[in-house]
Amino acid sequence: MDIDTDPIPRTPPRPGRIRTAAPLTAVLAAAALAAAPVAAAAAPGDGRTGSGKPTVVLVHGAFADASSWNEVVRRLEGEGYDVIAPANPLRGLTNDSTYIASVLRSVKGPIVLAGHSYGGAVISEAAAGNPQVKALVFVSAFMPDRGETLAALGAKFPTTGLDGARRTVPYRDATGSGVDVYVRDSRFHSVFAADLPAEQARLMAAEQRPIATAAFTQAATGAAWRTVPSWALVATEDHAINPALERFEAERAGSRTVEVASSHVAMISHPDVVTRLIREAAASAAAPAAATTGAPALAATGWRETVLTAIGGIAGAALIMGGVALALARKSRG
Repeated sequence: MDIDTDPIPRTPPRPGRIRTAAPLTAVLAAAALAAAPVAAAAAPGDGRTGSGKPTVVLVHGAFADASSWNEVVRRLEGEGYDVIAPANPLRGLTNDSTYIASVLRSVKGPIVLAGHSYGGAVISEAAAGNPQVKALVFVSAFMPDRGETLAALGAKFPTTGLDGARRTVPYRDATGSGVDVYVRDSRFHSVFAADLPAEQARLMAAEQRPIATAAFTQAATGAAWRTVPSWALVATEDHAINPALERFEAERAGSRTVEVASSHVAMISHPDVVTRLIREAAASAAAPAAATTGAPALAATGWRETVLTAIGGIAGAALIMGGVALALARKSRG
């Protein structure tokens, strides 16, 4: 027995009915074109996160390395910032600022530049004349003016515990010879990191990176804090740099300043405070860009909102296509 596998009568298409595919194709094309700008907006930018935020560059100081920024890096990256913490050579202000300036030139987009201790002198010179650097953050740092040496700047105020805790070691490398300065292991905790656990300070002392004496005798040739907005943290319990010197420098630069009862390494013992200061600088750096570009607010909200917008655009196109298909079906039945 034959079985009718197609019991629903088929109606031959009416003349011209096939032409309805053309308007549907046009609708699909229009929807695709409408979605294209949204898809482009969802593409990541030059940064690793594509957040639209400035890149934060963190420069360490003497007797330390980039790992001293670990807790601040972790917090900033958790908030969507691209962060770079390059190695500071610690060979002399001219050499070190030249090197950090080359690192800055490799960064695309606006930069918030932070320096700790001697790193403050380095960033102030490295950022001079670089329009990408929108804000400077000094953490218990040196902030020399043009023509000043760190030795002369430090001599303006009473000495600290660091003066009697130094240990000098002659060195030689491919470029010549000089003298390195260390902090004596027995004094490292009290002078450099008194508010950290003794065991942590012991490891830091063993791993410390020395600084060449040339860093203290070479005069600064640039002072970016004269033209770039700056923020400063004064560590009131600092025994490496006199807090009165830190306060003087911040006032001279017109920096937005916070004071914290911290040892010299505030970014380790008070990472939340340091992160908040950098975040404030970053927010200030981002605000003028948003105002001058005239970009919609959505552009600065990050990839999550952009993706949601793209999904919304695709969903809208799908609704349009669905409506067209429904109208065609009704017309076919009629």
